[in-house]
Amino acid sequence: MASESALKHSLMGGKLHVYRRENSGQWQCSTYLAGKNHRVSTKTDSLALAKQFAEDWYLTLRGKVARGEVKAEKTFKEAATAFEREYEIITDGQRSPAYVRGHKDRLRLHLNPFFGSMPLSQVTASAVQEYRIKRLALPVKVKPKAPEPAEKADQKDAAKKVKEPTRPARTTLHHELVTLRQVLKTALRHGWLAHLPDLTAPYRSSGKIAHRAWFSPEEYQTLYRATRARAADKKNHRRKAAAHLHDYVLFMANTGLRPDEAARLEYRDVEIVDDEGSGERILEISVRGKRGVGYCKSTQGAVRPFERMQERVKPEPTDRLFPTRQTMLLNKVLADTGLKEDREGQARTAYSLRHTYICMRLMEGADIYQVAKNCRTSVEMIEKYYASHIKTNLNAAAINVRRQPAPASVA
Repeated sequence: MASESALKHSLMGGKLHVYRRENSGQWQCSTYLAGKNHRVSTKTDSLALAKQFAEDWYLTLRGKVARGEVKAEKTFKEAATAFEREYEIITDGQRSPAYVRGHKDRLRLHLNPFFGSMPLSQVTASAVQEYRIKRLALPVKVKPKAPEPAEKADQKDAAKKVKEPTRPARTTLHHELVTLRQVLKTALRHGWLAHLPDLTAPYRSSGKIAHRAWFSPEEYQTLYRATRARAADKKNHRRKAAAHLHDYVLFMANTGLRPDEAARLEYRDVEIVDDEGSGERILEISVRGKRGVGYCKSTQGAVRPFERMQERVKPEPTDRLFPTRQTMLLNKVLADTGLKEDREGQARTAYSLRHTYICMRLMEGADIYQVAKNCRTSVEMIEKYYASHIKTNLNAAAINVRRQPAPASVA
């Protein structure tokens, strides 16, 4: 076998290399110019002819660089750095810090390790498909069983172990590709990329519509009865927190607020009014959330919980209605009542109370456009995720139509 020194030779003061792979008879040549590696086959097995070809090719390439015909190609990592700098400045005040941080985390953890060193011209539909396959080929995450009492002593050591990567959820992978598209659009605006590659997933049509976890009327009744019983239990040392959770459940299920909107809500944002259209006492709420400032009108079921919170806290106008998160106590109640997951295995959270509000309104015949406006979302979103699985939206009289038989002809 030939030695390594015989398989590689340097020319032009080390700027040009002529080499031959062990499994190939022809010589190759390579150089680094204008921020990019260039290589080409000499198409000869003669070392002397290969060196002559390489020198001519190198001098020609240097002339093209000097005339500006060969430009340095940006890498994906450079485009990602430009995107991070621009996105945070341009979207200041429009996107939450957590959303911006999500883009940075996806680039740091997944996209840059895979695409980072690639020239932008090599980030093709094929490369994106390879990335998609790499991520989906990971093992599925298995929910760990509850540890035995003897195993609890080893939990601290287990927490220090490096977690093995697992297959991302469909939404997680979608968010990664959104970040990838944003980086490529940044490169396109700067003229570093000729066109965007096709990022759509092949072999797949539109996915199934996943109905969002909500509480049916019977399940919602079970939930608020459980929270009411906890609030009324005099032996409960966290009785005040339980009372606040009970009012939180009723308030959220009768307003349709997002949890982040409720977390920002101050007492000065809520007003009890007599609604002229319905003749009921309701809450008029100024909402500040992901869609900016909006407005919400509650059902009458939200008035009494709000009054109880005022009586309990004696708040200032700038105090928040829900200064602490209700996640832990709500999860405890859901687990105790067997309501933590719906029949499809989807976990219920505080967001499920918003979904319950929307479904309840549709089941009671509310106008879908008015529901969308009151919840600060679109009709399309409600039709896609809520209305399609509510049986009261189906008109049996319009479905079960029977054609009347034609009268018999008289001879």
